[in-house]
Amino acid sequence: MNHNDSERIASFLDKNGFLETNKDNADLIIVNACAVKKTAVDKIHGQIRNIYKKRQPTTILTGCVLDKERKSMENIFDYILDKKDLSQWPIPIKKAANYFDIPPKRKNSSAYITIMTGCNNFCSYCAVPYTKGRENSRNWQDIIKETEDAVKKGYKDIWLLGQNVNSYKGGISFAELLNKVNNISGDFWIRFTSSHPKDFSMDVIEQMARCEKVTEYFNLPIQSGDNHILQKMNRPYTVEQYKDIINCVRKKIPEVVISTDIIVGFPGEKEKNFRNTVKLFNEVNFEMAYISCYSPRPGTASYKMKDDISQKEKKRRAKILTEIMKEKTLIKNKQLKGKTVDVIVLGKNKNYLYGKTRGYKSVVFSGKDNLIGNFVKVKINKVSPWGLKAEKI
Repeated sequence: MNHNDSERIASFLDKNGFLETNKDNADLIIVNACAVKKTAVDKIHGQIRNIYKKRQPTTILTGCVLDKERKSMENIFDYILDKKDLSQWPIPIKKAANYFDIPPKRKNSSAYITIMTGCNNFCSYCAVPYTKGRENSRNWQDIIKETEDAVKKGYKDIWLLGQNVNSYKGGISFAELLNKVNNISGDFWIRFTSSHPKDFSMDVIEQMARCEKVTEYFNLPIQSGDNHILQKMNRPYTVEQYKDIINCVRKKIPEVVISTDIIVGFPGEKEKNFRNTVKLFNEVNFEMAYISCYSPRPGTASYKMKDDISQKEKKRRAKILTEIMKEKTLIKNKQLKGKTVDVIVLGKNKNYLYGKTRGYKSVVFSGKDNLIGNFVKVKINKVSPWGLKAEKI
């Protein structure tokens, strides 16, 4: 979502006569922040200080900024501004615009389409409701128009984005939106993130199975495999309910690749609670997991809880889950060896092109630069837990 926000900001500045350059030559530097993790906030401090050592450009901080952290940021940045008020920023502006009416200046091979912003869930560890506000859904016709424009420009990897796409209310349900995007003419794939187990519906599962452009990749954050910790996190579902959703998805879409998000070391997470998360990992067989060590965020409910798990112990727990996932994913990836699969080519790294399968598996192979942004067929000839090596057919 930060990529998409940055693309709109860049587009708006282009239209107002600004020229893009690197940070060493810039008169104006804009940092689009994410306050979800403390490490991201720490990185901002370090980057700006390094810039100021060389020169003194005008600086703007936007994006997710917590009130408590805003104080320290005010001493570093010239302005802290809301991206939604872009047309009122104190910089030379010729053309005003509503934020979502600004066409993104896309720099990736994927087209990120924000369908909603904000969140109403108030998970006890999460800063999003305090930085992005309450849920606000875009009108579905605007989403269709932006997607159609992206497809006409050749984008084939379409991402529908929201803090909780299941609660989308832009005139139709999220399931209906998936169907309408799927019916847009063109050769492209559809992915979406993020989902919340509390309101994930059978309608969405049905559309995932029915819509041929919706890929067989599904991210459903659980955050903990222990019901007591889920309750403390203000995640209103149980592990049993979560597993029921996964079973339904796998029944309807047998080839689906499932990923999740996990926080280890949440306040009060005893060894027995963590072992329930280990048990869940062994039962569900996630092929990807975004594992985070808990960090307290100012203003959230958990900030008042004692952060009683050491950083060393958090890292130990994260490593245990990573090793389980590594083992499970390697088994699944070995089943792909020798098979021919479709890949969307996303870019080049040194001598290799890289891309993703429909199941969001990472693939590298040799090929020409003009393949970037296109679909190709490749044959998998080498596998590892974290990726696949292939040759172009």
